[in-house]
Amino acid sequence: MPVFTPERAILALGDGFFDPVTPAHFPQLILRFRNDRAAAEIGLAGLSDADWVTHFGRFRALPGSLDQPLALRYHGHQFRTYNPDIGDGRGFLFAQCRDASGRLMDLGTKGSGQTPYSRFGDGRLTLKGAVREILATEMLQALGLDTSRTFSVIETGEALQRSDEPSPTRGAVLVRLNHSHVRYGSFQRQAYLQDADAMQRLVDYALRHFAPHADAADPAAALLDHAVSTGARLAAQFMAAGFVHGVLNTDNINITGESFDYGPWRFTPAWDPDFTAAYFDHHGLYSFGRQAEALQWNAYQLAGALRLLAPVEALKPALEAFPARYRAALTTALLARLGVAPLGDDRDTALVKAIETALTQSRINPDRFWFDWRGGRRRAASPADATYDSEAFAAFHAAVAPYAGPAPSHPYWADAAPCTMLIDEVEAIWAPIAAADDWSALTAKIAAIRRMGEAMAGRP
Repeated sequence: MPVFTPERAILALGDGFFDPVTPAHFPQLILRFRNDRAAAEIGLAGLSDADWVTHFGRFRALPGSLDQPLALRYHGHQFRTYNPDIGDGRGFLFAQCRDASGRLMDLGTKGSGQTPYSRFGDGRLTLKGAVREILATEMLQALGLDTSRTFSVIETGEALQRSDEPSPTRGAVLVRLNHSHVRYGSFQRQAYLQDADAMQRLVDYALRHFAPHADAADPAAALLDHAVSTGARLAAQFMAAGFVHGVLNTDNINITGESFDYGPWRFTPAWDPDFTAAYFDHHGLYSFGRQAEALQWNAYQLAGALRLLAPVEALKPALEAFPARYRAALTTALLARLGVAPLGDDRDTALVKAIETALTQSRINPDRFWFDWRGGRRRAASPADATYDSEAFAAFHAAVAPYAGPAPSHPYWADAAPCTMLIDEVEAIWAPIAAADDWSALTAKIAAIRRMGEAMAGRP
């Protein structure tokens, strides 16, 4: 069993990268969700509920880690408009530690109070927003994505006013666990300030802790190469999951390539490239089919910042590699979602093309398709059988034949329907919480998602 191994690595960057802040004092602290599965990875699963609330509601420091929460400073492109007036506005880095494999991990917050970067915000998070983040992170982890984990949700007893949901609405404070909170925008800030020394420290920090095996002969180029690979992988994972993040601004892109910070996310009901998650994304900038484009564009902005340290000639090869790395990552992600091993030749490419064509033309729910064809073989019976017999799937039938393996053995694959997470389901889970403080639907859904994750991973 891992023991808690505290870290304070972020302090080596110097105080120009963050501001010490004081957490909000909340009138009430009601523990609503504790992720003991994630806590076990960093040696904190043994905390009592009282100690859990003390650390993740009152934010008493974890022994040996940061003495005080730190609001990180960064800039970013928001819907491709540069904004130098942002930073951690309703969150902070609370603690650092090592996980069971020795990776540096961050515990960061959302809804923990105002900071110097709150601008006109109240620094709070709605309870509904916290529930939505639990559902997003649990679902994405089960589907095999690189994602932050929702570590803790505590209701705060506050009544919040919001323009995008019925108000007053209940408040909460959330803690997330992930490999890093260093964003592309962290590098953009140093470029904006023309602080080459600070940029070098940040690059060295990122390589040391997040890409230790990168070729550091040219550190800036090595970091960009790492970012291109992880960004391409993330875009491919989004597609295989049928997931739309909604706000892929450079301040929301982590240098480790983990998905995090879930606001207006959605799972697409059909393979629709134009499907959007955010009601304010009027031009579909971050639509389902444009997420790879968005992450490639963001990599160019990171490269622009890193020009403070490296010439464009050194950075260009990584940028030019993005399309090929994305296509390779998409092949890996789609075949993994189908539950088949790649054959390592042109048949993989043909199968991916056939999948995309079939899903686009048929408009079938992607979750239904992946569920019915797990292992490259068709289920005995499905509500979608007529669709699978249509012309849209003709090329897929031919392409998938060489991949068919034994039927998956986990009981999940014998269920009548796949585990999904469409917006109507999210609202149905929230409704009894809002109306009667009934959390049973959320508890049941988390159990169902984790069961699906076991089946996806091939565990008994």
